[in-house]
Amino acid sequence: MQIFLDSTDTKVIAELAATGLVDGVTTNPTLIAKAGRPMLEVIAEICDLVPGPVSAEVAATTADAMIAEGGKLAQIAPNVVIKLPLTRDGLIACSHFANEGVKTNVTLCFSPTQALLAAKAGATYVSPFIGRLDDYGFDGMDLIRDIRTIYDNYGYETEILAASVRNTVHVKEAAIVGADVVTIPPAVLADMFKHPLTDKGLEQFLKDWAGTGQSIL
Repeated sequence: MQIFLDSTDTKVIAELAATGLVDGVTTNPTLIAKAGRPMLEVIAEICDLVPGPVSAEVAATTADAMIAEGGKLAQIAPNVVIKLPLTRDGLIACSHFANEGVKTNVTLCFSPTQALLAAKAGATYVSPFIGRLDDYGFDGMDLIRDIRTIYDNYGYETEILAASVRNTVHVKEAAIVGADVVTIPPAVLADMFKHPLTDKGLEQFLKDWAGTGQSIL
């Protein structure tokens, strides 16, 4: 499974990218607003930090305007992925970019049939929002599971990018049901390193090692 960071905080992205565990980055208009900086500047900086896919989302709602905005975003760097909403116009734009060989991430997916349309439109990634479905009393993992079955049935190459991930349990479950990618806030990635037994075991190892009086270097 690939791990993307869902963030526009370039300082944090740089720190976590240094671990070698970050495969890409996703952004959205809300995260850009939080950054408080020009979008094109932020995306360009992220693309310099992470060689993998960096999703940059259009703000338009009509197909022609999405195509125009997406074309401009694609010029920022070769690893930019154009993020489009899962609407009729969004899928028209997706088909256009697919024909041009431009990678896309179709976002705000909440149903298997939406995901089916995204695959038929040639989306590189589809982003089902599992946490937001959970908020409304549904099981977001059921959606991932259904999309996986549909894509496997027909050999679609669109990758399932689990989004709206709130915790490490979401990450684990998304991996079990077959998501190709998970995009997570930096805090969730930080939590993935942690386990109390790891801390306890390391503490004991260090104590025992200190008792030997040895040094490796």
